[in-house]
Amino acid sequence: MKQLAQYQDGRLEIQEVPEPQAPPGGIVVRTTHSVISPGTEKMKVEQAKMNLLQKARARPDQVKKVLDTAKTLGWKSAIEKVRNRLESPTPLGYSASGVVEALDEGNTCFRIGDRVAVAGAECANHAEVLAIPNLLAAKIPEGVENWQGAYTTLAAISLQAVRQSNLEIGDYVLVMGQGLVGLLATSLAVAGGARVMAVDYDSSRLKVAEMIGAERSVNPKETSLADAVREWTGGDGVDRVLLCIGGKDPGPAELAYECVRDRGTVVIVGIYDAPLQWKQYYMKEIDVRYSRSYGPGRYDPKYEWGGEDYPIGYVRWTEGRNFDACLSLMRDGKLPLELLTTRRVKFADCVDVYASLLESAADIGVVLEYSSSPEDSLVTDSSGREVTVDVVDRRPGSKVAAIDVIGAGNFAKTMLLPHLKGEHDLGVIVNATALSSRHVKEKFGFEKAETDSKEVFKMPDERAVVIGTRHHLHAPLVLKGLAANRHVFVEKPLCLLRSEMVEIDSAYKDSQGTVMIGFNRRFAPATKKVRSLIGAAPGPAVCAFHVCAGKLDPEHWYANYEESGGRVLGEACHFFDFFCHLFDSKPVGVTAQPTWSTGGAKTFPDSISAQVEFEDGSCGQLIYSAEGDSSYPKEVFTVYAAGLTARCENFQSLSIHRGRKESKSKYTSKGHQEEMMAWSAFLKGNAAHPLPYHTGRQSMELTFAALDSIRENRTIILA
Repeated sequence: MKQLAQYQDGRLEIQEVPEPQAPPGGIVVRTTHSVISPGTEKMKVEQAKMNLLQKARARPDQVKKVLDTAKTLGWKSAIEKVRNRLESPTPLGYSASGVVEALDEGNTCFRIGDRVAVAGAECANHAEVLAIPNLLAAKIPEGVENWQGAYTTLAAISLQAVRQSNLEIGDYVLVMGQGLVGLLATSLAVAGGARVMAVDYDSSRLKVAEMIGAERSVNPKETSLADAVREWTGGDGVDRVLLCIGGKDPGPAELAYECVRDRGTVVIVGIYDAPLQWKQYYMKEIDVRYSRSYGPGRYDPKYEWGGEDYPIGYVRWTEGRNFDACLSLMRDGKLPLELLTTRRVKFADCVDVYASLLESAADIGVVLEYSSSPEDSLVTDSSGREVTVDVVDRRPGSKVAAIDVIGAGNFAKTMLLPHLKGEHDLGVIVNATALSSRHVKEKFGFEKAETDSKEVFKMPDERAVVIGTRHHLHAPLVLKGLAANRHVFVEKPLCLLRSEMVEIDSAYKDSQGTVMIGFNRRFAPATKKVRSLIGAAPGPAVCAFHVCAGKLDPEHWYANYEESGGRVLGEACHFFDFFCHLFDSKPVGVTAQPTWSTGGAKTFPDSISAQVEFEDGSCGQLIYSAEGDSSYPKEVFTVYAAGLTARCENFQSLSIHRGRKESKSKYTSKGHQEEMMAWSAFLKGNAAHPLPYHTGRQSMELTFAALDSIRENRTIILA
């Protein structure tokens, strides 16, 4: 792997080094992004370029260590120690993000594939692979991109400073220094309900501070800060001062004294050797505090490397809990990181970035992007070309001219077409046999009956198409529909191969059409009821879904793998989609196994057990079995959530247990009618798409992963 190295003569190099191993109880992370902290890292680079005398003046603490070594071991050993230090490279960076790719066997908090924010100057460096102890990593929630999560450590430094100030709603807060940490502190103080005045010598940074919520901004070179504070606070002075600066200049400490009110609080955030005047601070009884990095736990080896967390009842906000709080604020849009990011640069070019930092103070936040950086919704087609899947719902500008149907077997005639008749003009019906095609035309009022689907895609106007053929024809017909810019409804499954799904991804990107997969159970009234109950219950939920599918007739076309793809892909996909919809969360892992032999004439599974883990902690357990007795209900699911248990049979009978009481409801639909009516409303231009392509695609990807789990005999992690 590659890592940035700094030498004490000022050199910076990207070097090829061995990949690290997970520390005890920790993780290995493949880095996607890291953030350069211009203040701290610029200081380190500047100090490295100093001569020995300048280094001694800048770091008297290190000089003392050398003198102590000389006293005990002699000057020869002391000089050798200094020489070794100057020759040895050191890492840079301490705030990054990435994807977990390996775990120590003692780690139970993370999973391979988790997106994480990581911290620590000792481990979260500018490198392609990082070995991180457990408590210096935090899961990145859905809604936060990896590049944003890379700011977590820096945001936690600012958050700890705000916590140290004991800020209250309505407080007047002076944030002196609007570098990256200062701007983050400004944003966090505003989010906490404070009135903030930003102070800096750089007018461009003051403009950014105003954009992120500062009520006032002052450049002390142009305006008397003390007078501005006196006017702003009505003569009282500010309640809190955050000194987000470095160096030894006494000026900021004197200004802080002038501006803070009697018995106010001054928090020193940066590497600032504050020369405090005892008499001044004593007379106002100013509470002076130092904010130590990311929060409680920092520099405690038992916490950071030993994994011994502090009890929440004694230490509410540890550094790890500060990480989680910052990520939550990012998810909720309370940290405007786009405004603070001045550059996003490839890791390979980072040496040039440091050179520019020494020449100019224009940069605020610089994000380094690694070759492993995942693009949002990025997939690759069969030729290796990158394809971005559009995740925006598309909506027709006007009512479609007609709906055409390809494949009108018993299912389509019974479950789909009755709900479209009378709602739309029905155009062309295509069926393999001419007699059946004519029958459906007369029964449902189609304009034309055909036996070749080519006729459907010759129509010039905006139309929709229903695909109800056998499974092996789904993908080719979806591709034709997208090429003709049609709004496509395809019965599940979408396709039989991942390569076909990648082709559809590419076609979808280039089309004005849409794709909806026929996952009807998510539209069932019973599903809607249970989903609303889960949504109102705090915390994750568990659903156990038992499907007594019955033995498959060897003469049925489902027994022909080339046509059907098997029962897991062709039928169990329904229940994987049901889990995704019920929990409204992203699946992150699946473990599956066949529950009946796949030997002999039948070489593909039709009875499986699967467990699906979701990002919010919810869990779906599926038993899809061809065994059992036909007297048992075909589909039964049970849901467990906080204060709630619900059991449903065949989407018809629903029992809800809560508050020590049971209530029962009866329904008559598995969602086919509701599904068709929702799609119809979309086609009329009256509603958004009821099941956008990227949502249905997620359920298909989960189904493919379950089959991978069976083949590979392991848990499959979904990216």
